[in-house]
Formats: sequence, C-alpha cells, structure tokens
Amino acid sequence: MDAGSGGHGPAGHCRCGQPAGRPGGCFLELYGPALRMGCFDWDLDKGLMAMDATAHEVFDLRPDEYDGRPETLAARVPTAEGRRLDQTVASALKDGSETYGAYFRVRHRDGALCWTHTHGCIRRDGAGRPHRIVGVVRDATRELGDSPPALRELADAEAERRRRTSIVEGTTAALAHARTVSDVIDVLRDNHGLAHLGAANLVMGLVEAGRIRLVAEGPAGSFVPGTRLTRVEEPYPMSEVVRNLAPRYIESARDFAESYPVLWPHIDRLGITAAAYLPLIAQAKPIGVLGLLYRDKTGFTAEERNVLVALGSSIAQSLQRAMFYEQEKDLAQGLQQAMLPRTIPGVPGAEIAVRYRSAAVGRDIGGDWYDIIPLPGGARSGGSRVGAVIGDVQGHDTHAAAVMGQLRIVLRAYAAEGHAPATVMARASTFLHELDTDRFATCLYAEADLTTGMVRFVRAGHLDPLLLRGDGSCRRLPVAGGLPLGLSAEFGRLDYPVTTLELGPEQTLLLCTDGLVEEPGHDLDDGLRALAGLVASGPRDLRKLVDRLCGIVDGRGGDDDAALLLLRRRTRDAPLSGGRLQQHVAPGDPEALTEARRMIRAAVRAWGAGERADEIELVADEMITNALMHTEGAAVVTLRVLSGADRRLRVDVEDCSSALPHRREAGEEGVSGRGLLLVDRLADGWGVDARGSGKSVWCEFVMPARDRGGRP
Repeated sequence: MDAGSGGHGPAGHCRCGQPAGRPGGCFLELYGPALRMGCFDWDLDKGLMAMDATAHEVFDLRPDEYDGRPETLAARVPTAEGRRLDQTVASALKDGSETYGAYFRVRHRDGALCWTHTHGCIRRDGAGRPHRIVGVVRDATRELGDSPPALRELADAEAERRRRTSIVEGTTAALAHARTVSDVIDVLRDNHGLAHLGAANLVMGLVEAGRIRLVAEGPAGSFVPGTRLTRVEEPYPMSEVVRNLAPRYIESARDFAESYPVLWPHIDRLGITAAAYLPLIAQAKPIGVLGLLYRDKTGFTAEERNVLVALGSSIAQSLQRAMFYEQEKDLAQGLQQAMLPRTIPGVPGAEIAVRYRSAAVGRDIGGDWYDIIPLPGGARSGGSRVGAVIGDVQGHDTHAAAVMGQLRIVLRAYAAEGHAPATVMARASTFLHELDTDRFATCLYAEADLTTGMVRFVRAGHLDPLLLRGDGSCRRLPVAGGLPLGLSAEFGRLDYPVTTLELGPEQTLLLCTDGLVEEPGHDLDDGLRALAGLVASGPRDLRKLVDRLCGIVDGRGGDDDAALLLLRRRTRDAPLSGGRLQQHVAPGDPEALTEARRMIRAAVRAWGAGERADEIELVADEMITNALMHTEGAAVVTLRVLSGADRRLRVDVEDCSSALPHRREAGEEGVSGRGLLLVDRLADGWGVDARGSGKSVWCEFVMPARDRGGRP
C-alpha cells in the first residue's frame, strides 16, 4: 500500500490487517474517522510504514508531508517521547510478544502537545523473526482528559525518570573521557552533571593507607574543618561507608544530627537536610567515597537510590582508570627522566638549551633523547670541542625507553673516546644490532669546535638540522645521511658520510626529532619549513625560544614525543687558548684527507694565525702525506693551541710505525725528500716522540698575540 493511500493493505486484507470483503466493510473504514482512529502497516524489512488518512490527521500531517519512512514522524514526536516509544517496540520485538501498546504525546503544528495511543500486532515468519507490524493509532486526549491529576502525575513521573536516565548516561559518557583524577572531579562538578540530581554540595575522598584524603568539595566555602585527612575508624559518614562497603543515605536533618554529632554543626550552617554517601569500589576494594548533600530534601526513593548506586559504580571505574593512568604517567616520566641527561654541562663558547616533551596521548613515554658530550680537548679540559646528539628509538613504550638509555650511553662513550663522528655512528649501529631487539633508531650527531666554528655532521636516517643565522633568518641544512642505527649494521652498510660546515658567531644549530614537526596528513618537509618559520619569528633568547616551540607542540597534541636541542656559538666567552682538534685519516680515504685539510684551514683562521696561516697549512699537509706514504696504517692529526710566554700552534701527526723520519735533500727533479725540509725551514720547532709501538711527528708555530676580544 502506498504511503498515505486510502486503499487496502496487502492482498486480501484491509488497512488494519483484517480479511477484506466482510459485510458492511472494515470497522476502521466505517468508524475510524469519527473516532479519530487510523491504521498503519509497517514493513520491517523495507523500513516503510504506510498510514491511512486518519492516521495522518492524528499526527497532524498532510499526505504530501509524509514519505512513508517512520523517521519522518520525528518532526511530530518529541525526542524523549520517541525514545520511550522506540524502547517499547524494540522490547516487544525482542522478547517474542505478539502485541504492544503505548501512550505518547504528539506535537501539532500549532505547538500543542496531544496524547496519543498506539496498538500494534507483530507478524513473524516461521522462524519467529518479526517482519511486519499492523496496528492502529488514535487520539487519546479526551480519554486521558477525564483525569488531569493522574495525567500530570504520569507525565511528571515519566519526565523525572527520563531526566535521571539522561544524567546517568551523560555522566557516564563524560567520565569515559576522563584521564586523571582532576578530570573525574571536573565532570562531577560540571553544571550538567550530578548537580542536576538536586545536590547542593559535593565531596569526594580517596582511600590511602587506612585514611581518607579529601580531594574535592564544593561549592566554595563549604569545607568542614578537620576533614581534609581522616582515619577510616573516625565517626564520619565517609569513614562508615568505607568500613561497611555500602551506601549511607541520611534522610533528614535529625538523622544527620543524631548520627554524626561532631560533623552536624558544620553541616547545619550549610542548610543541608539530606545526604547520600556512596562507596567507590573497584576490584572489590574501596578506592574512594562520593558524598552528595541536599537542601530542602528528605528521604530517597527506591529509584533515586538505584540511580545513585549506578552512578557510584560508573564513577568508581573511571576513578580507578584515572589513578592507574596517573601512576603509569609518573612511572613513565620518572623512567624517561632517568634515561635523559640530568644536567647539561657548561660549554665555553656555547649557549645550549634542551627540552623533551612526552606524547599527549598514550603512556607518555618514548625513545626520543638528546645529549651534550664533552669531547677530548673540549669543555672539561679547558677547550671547546663538544658533541651534540639528537635521536629517536622506534616505538612508544618502556622497551623503547630502555633501548634509548643503552644507546645513549654507548654513543656517549664512543664519542668521549675521541672517535671520528662516522666511527661513532657505525659502532653505535653495530651495538644496537647486537642487542637482538626489533627496534631501530634514527640519530643526528654533530661534533663542533666552538673556537674554529667547524662542525662535522653524521646523520643516520634522521631529520636534517636547521641553522638560525645572526640576522634572524632560518634555513634547513642538507646533511648527507646513512641508514638508521641497527639497520645499517644488519644490511652491512656502515659507511656514514660526513658533512662539514662552519658555524659563524651567534649562529644557532637546531636539532630535533620528528615529533616536533610531524602532523597527521602533512609532509615532513612542510613541517620543517613551518618550523623554520617559527624559529625565525621567535624570540632570540634560546630558553624562551625552546619554550615557545614546545608550547606549540603541547597545544597541537599528538601521539609522538619530541626532543629539541639548540646550540648557539658564542665568541665572546670562547677560550682563547687550549683549543684542540683531531682527525683520523685512513690510507686510501680521500674524504678523510679532505676533512683534515678543511679542519686545518678553519683552525688556523679561527685561532688567529694571521700571515702564518699558509705556512701552517702547507707544513701540516706535508706531515700527513709523509705519514700515509711511508707507513702502512692510518694517520691521526691533532691541532692545539699552547699558552705560555707566547702563543704556539702545535701540529701532531701520529702513525703506527716506529721508523724515525730522516731529513734528506731532494734531487733537482725529485719530489720525495721535500717534506721534512719544509717542516724544518717553516716551523719554529719540530721533533719526534715515541707513542707506544708508533711515533708522533710534531711541529710548533709562534702565533701573533691576541687581545681578550680575540683579535690578533
């Protein structure tokens, strides 16, 4: 039957589902309009409900306003009434009933609410599955109008029941998002929460080692002195609830005064006439107590008690989750802080700022770390060489943090032993691979000499660093890279290229993990560009800058932790002497030889060699070449500044051969033999020292005097 048609229903039946063709026609066809009683036929499989013209009138709908879908009737049935009616029908369909009936109200187009009654017959197939409902709907306003007080009582009781059910559902839904004890308290204090039960005051306490600690009370000025921390044995209602593990309903002011005379004088001044104290029980143990205090109320109905018990159970579960979360958060933060450096050493010639931010969601622990490593000849020995590390172990759990702690210590040890950056990274990768863990790590290691400004970078699958110039501009530094730590060892690709640049005075390096730049749906390159813009527009003070950057991360949220390290080169407090640089040069490694020459060039310029710079570079290059040509091992070149009566720059080239060098004259066309001749003529002093099974050839150059401003 088409929606709104006045014809018969399914073949052989009238609109009300009865056999058609009876003498005189169907009762509804004859008397339905006069009685304001219409019929409907609801096809449950298709989800369509056909109604006759009288049914349209009951709902105050024109035929063209109804499309045959039951949902369209929502425009006439208030939400709460519709929910109750849906529950009645659903229960009948589920429990096998053949019929159902219900009163509900319909809002007419003029806004008036009119009582309506419906009665439905459920048709089921051979398997008992409902597939069709036929029935009637009629105007019941006149019927119920004969007893207005009963009608009002029924409506009021139903409205109150719906209101309480709504409070339980709303509070439970809000508590599902509470992560901390404070969140739970905020939900309970919310104006749309338990206050709608009519409570004037709220108190909540947590059970801790045989005592009850008050964690919430309200409103302001309602605190009862002496109840901040009470024992379970004391004569208070919260203590009684914990002892008995049962609710305590105080139904009148007299009941309160007689049961708790010590507490009553303070309660009386608040105008309290009734109270309900609910035990918050989780895993059969009391974890807290909730107290609701009422004004102008006496007694609690059975339904009110049921609602309060249900709320108490929901609150207890949320409170336990919140307490577990806070315990895990404290543990995670403690573990994370234990793994990170407790203090950052002061480095002459540098200003350093670091920050770590845990994930906004989850267990608040991860594998991100930073480190500042004093290097041989560095800060602890009066020099200015320092290693800066930023890294990220895969994963966000305690295992990731444990791996991070081991990796940080190992990498720090390799760097402190004086190994070249590429060697430090390769050995760290081998160590991680041998841990037999399924985790890998990305890392960026920068070895900086703050006197010369020379910085050597090694990158293992990590983000490139950023450079903040003195003029406030910020750009990304492209750094050659290798595979992440662990993976490079697994695939036998332990060669890490070294990228060298000069860090100018007042320039700043920014090293970070991807948690600082990564956002869902955004490319990492876009994130780095955005970060560079934030750095360029940020404050010049490093601590204020890192706080601003971390504040942006905090506001954005996310499921990844973030580490950040800023290192600024300061020339005004850099050491004027005692500088020390070192480079390993392996045979057949032109890259290392190029790095050594670059290091020498940067050092003599930064240390104020003046006119002697070319001489020093030439002599040092000849010494390195001799060591590589006349020995079978690697050469280690070391540059340092000696202070004393005059400033001297010393060049040491160490090799593994015990054979002493011999000075000899070169032939007219020969090249060999010129090395030591140049050393002898250009240096102010030179010599050879035994070093274990090898030796060290050294030379010294007197340098121009420098004033305290660093100028020769």
